[in-house]
Amino acid sequence: MIAKSNNYKILKVFKILLISLFILFPNLAFSSGTSVFGIGLYDIKFDGSEKNQATDFRYEFRDDKSIINIGPKEDNFFFLKPFFGIEYTNDSASYLLTGIYFEDNLGELFEGKKSKYYFTPSFAAGIYDDGSGKKLGNDLQFRTSLEVSYELGNGNRIGISFSHISNANLGDKNPGVEILSISYHVPY
Repeated sequence: MIAKSNNYKILKVFKILLISLFILFPNLAFSSGTSVFGIGLYDIKFDGSEKNQATDFRYEFRDDKSIINIGPKEDNFFFLKPFFGIEYTNDSASYLLTGIYFEDNLGELFEGKKSKYYFTPSFAAGIYDDGSGKKLGNDLQFRTSLEVSYELGNGNRIGISFSHISNANLGDKNPGVEILSISYHVPY
């Protein structure tokens, strides 16, 4: 009974999130973007203290249209773009999120010439349900992520990312979780 009510709550929030995105940014429904599929290690710690390690499955839709342009037109480093996604672990933890990202070509950033390597940091907020996984102390969670990807000959990319999910001390406890993932990007 509790699991059904939690799933209902997550679906309701996800529907509200999607409707809000399409109302605030109607061009999202008809815009080009990238589908990102990822798999990774959930609750990875470099000191060996992980307790709830699981496999993390991720899907994100990254829109190509900027919602905020902060820098000069020539430098896309400051063009903030929206994304939304879902993460799910093999111990039934789920996370519905939306946020912003920006992307820069590493060759242009360091050498002034375009390369096949890209750097993509992102920030998101969303609703987390711990399922039978790690208890993160609150339904509202924030995710920061750093990703480096390589463009393949067909225009798709393969990448590696490091993410941190935390409730920003909004809950009684805030253990946080780190995720190391590999991803495959398909633009359309």
